[in-house]
Amino acid sequence: MGLLDGLREVLGIRAETDATRKADPDDLFGMSTAYITMEAELGYEAVGEAALCFSEVDSADFADTVEEVHEILEVGAEETGTETEAHTDDYGYSWVILRDDDFEDLVTSLNFAADTLMERGYGSRLLAALFAFEKGDASTARRSGGGETADGQYAYWVYSFRRGAYYPLVPKGTNDRDSSAEFKLESNLDGELDIEENKEYWYALLPNTRGRHPWE
Repeated sequence: MGLLDGLREVLGIRAETDATRKADPDDLFGMSTAYITMEAELGYEAVGEAALCFSEVDSADFADTVEEVHEILEVGAEETGTETEAHTDDYGYSWVILRDDDFEDLVTSLNFAADTLMERGYGSRLLAALFAFEKGDASTARRSGGGETADGQYAYWVYSFRRGAYYPLVPKGTNDRDSSAEFKLESNLDGELDIEENKEYWYALLPNTRGRHPWE
């Protein structure tokens, strides 16, 4: 099974069939407190980036909906300063990428984008929302011109719309993941976030380049 087929199966049809609860964009607001725990108790800092991943539909209405999402986010940016970018990855999946040093603005904007797609009848196209973090010392080094994180890693909380739950993701390069770090994140945030119990659905949305994000 290829990577693209695996993504379709785990975040797509099979995950939707096996879903234990209905996804709700308001679940994203759980990150409004979780990011404080990440920083205060685990030493992870938000990097000021988050992204929404979805699969396209070849229709004019869907294209209009996506355009509407970006237009309203751009208008909102005048007040929040949240930068918005559209991107299509190598596997054909679309991303709404948000950048803002104010984490609350990231959460609110991502919620709006997901909620708009669901209200327009395209909730089944939503795959995942990702919130990016890194260790505090690595974050300081990066801001001071050190480039990528010290170990080339970021940590993410991923919300699966097909499962209605979160899971941690810590890529180790482009072909592996740091299970120990992920289990530590799960242990510390369990109860604060609705975490996916079935680790079969902790899908590895790995980056194509070490030290970069999955959507880059």
